[in-house]
Amino acid sequence: MGGGVMKKAGGGGRRGRRRGSSAAMSEINVTPFVDVMLVLLIIFMVAAPMLTVGVPIELPDTAASAMPNEEEEPLTISITADGLILLQTTEVSDAELIPKLAAIAAERTSDKVFLRADGALAYERVAQVMGALNAGGFNNIGLVTDSGGPAMDGSN
Repeated sequence: MGGGVMKKAGGGGRRGRRRGSSAAMSEINVTPFVDVMLVLLIIFMVAAPMLTVGVPIELPDTAASAMPNEEEEPLTISITADGLILLQTTEVSDAELIPKLAAIAAERTSDKVFLRADGALAYERVAQVMGALNAGGFNNIGLVTDSGGPAMDGSN
């Protein structure tokens, strides 16, 4: 890495100077380290936005605060503006939703599920999916919204 040999600086003359004496170089070359760290930084900056669930949904705005994180990755159900149901990122039909949810619930330790529904969607469709989630074994349903909406306390 940068370990080398450096000759002692000596004055002129033979006196006080030994033949072949040298000291270890104690400098570290950090340029390769900085290069690697910059490359890693760029990789993480590009990859981080791709790690979110990529279903385009226009979530409603509310004054609710964020839910705390858990150890197990939560199951996410998304309903698009067209009424399509997506289990994580896989499209699921209405008929196969409850059997898939029951199979997933049998393997998971948590019964928490996040429901993401487009704001333009009719409440009836959201209620039908919530009923399917309950029938599939998920009783702890969190509705995902965007923050910054009306507070409903007269201040906004």
